[in-house]
Amino acid sequence: MKLALNAGRLLQAAEACTGLHDWGDPSLPQRFQLAIAKLQALNLDEAGQSVAAEVALGLLTSRLQFFNDHNTIAGLADEVIERPLFATGEPRSGTTLLHALLAVDPNARALRFWQVMYPSPPPGMASDDDPRRAQADADWQEINAMAPEWLRIHPYNDMLGDGLPECERTWAMDFRVMTPTAWWRAPIGMWVGGLPVDARAQYRIHKMMLQACQFDPTKQQPKKHWALKGFHGPRLAAFFEAYPDARLIWTHRDPLQVTASRIGMAIALNQAFGTGEVDMAQQAAIHLAATRAGIQDTLNNPLVDDPRIYHVRYQDFVADPVATIQGFYQFSDKEFGEATERAMRDYLANNRGDRYGKFHYTTDWIKEDLNQLNAEFAPYREKFGLDLETRK
Repeated sequence: MKLALNAGRLLQAAEACTGLHDWGDPSLPQRFQLAIAKLQALNLDEAGQSVAAEVALGLLTSRLQFFNDHNTIAGLADEVIERPLFATGEPRSGTTLLHALLAVDPNARALRFWQVMYPSPPPGMASDDDPRRAQADADWQEINAMAPEWLRIHPYNDMLGDGLPECERTWAMDFRVMTPTAWWRAPIGMWVGGLPVDARAQYRIHKMMLQACQFDPTKQQPKKHWALKGFHGPRLAAFFEAYPDARLIWTHRDPLQVTASRIGMAIALNQAFGTGEVDMAQQAAIHLAATRAGIQDTLNNPLVDDPRIYHVRYQDFVADPVATIQGFYQFSDKEFGEATERAMRDYLANNRGDRYGKFHYTTDWIKEDLNQLNAEFAPYREKFGLDLETRK
């Protein structure tokens, strides 16, 4: 039976199929109603509404089960997240490769898509043959089939359910932002804003997810540090409140190249998950505005100079990723041994970024005077020692 894209009915259905009623936040039903209203305003066809309703119900049931786990499983809420490592930066500034390298360290643990897509029961208790792994693989095979061009832009999606989600994916069930677009598998475009945000509430769920994923009632698993990635720059106060002993590596890249690459990614995702022809000028304006906002936030935020943050240039990271990470480990007082270096170099040797073809993008897509933009972004480049990046 096809589900109706109706907030009240979906909330009732989630409670009925789980037998649970504690949403972990009394504002969740109202926020969910707002999210559904925004989906309804897109005038999706019947198939699109059905898919969106199915994904929404899955997120709701996962949320009820997730909060019930934390309320009922002894010791889960007592898990300590100790000295985690995080990567951050503007989109398209090398953070995904950085995250992948941090994650292959034998002494590290990382979130996996299957864990954040299906977080109950606690993934830390899961066996190697847990069916959630296969289900997430199937989900990602479907997503990759819908968006084949995405693999050129983001080849890491070939890891399927074992792939590395951004931190923002942990609070998909919170309906404060409608990421990730691909999970919806419905023609909603690359829609990421318009819902009320609460950074502290989002990091609360994030930490709960980490607790669930490292929870080991047998106490037999080796202790490892977390290696994570998210767009934490605009939320630094709440970030360090949640993780006061965290260390953050922040990549910085020429904003014009960031913008051009973002536009290219948006074109591909909107073609796969959109409702029609992509308006290039509109996408260029959207992503230039987003880059401007991110750069201004970075320049105006005094926490950017917090001593727990390790700033690196994109050019330096691309030139020698392993040496860059070794410097971050020294900064973070983490051991960088032979096994760590070997794992990172093996990853680089066996996972070329162009394994599905080259991703081409150009600053010609930016319909403003590039010289004026370079002048506008000069304070950012000067603060972080960036050169103008030129590409063929």
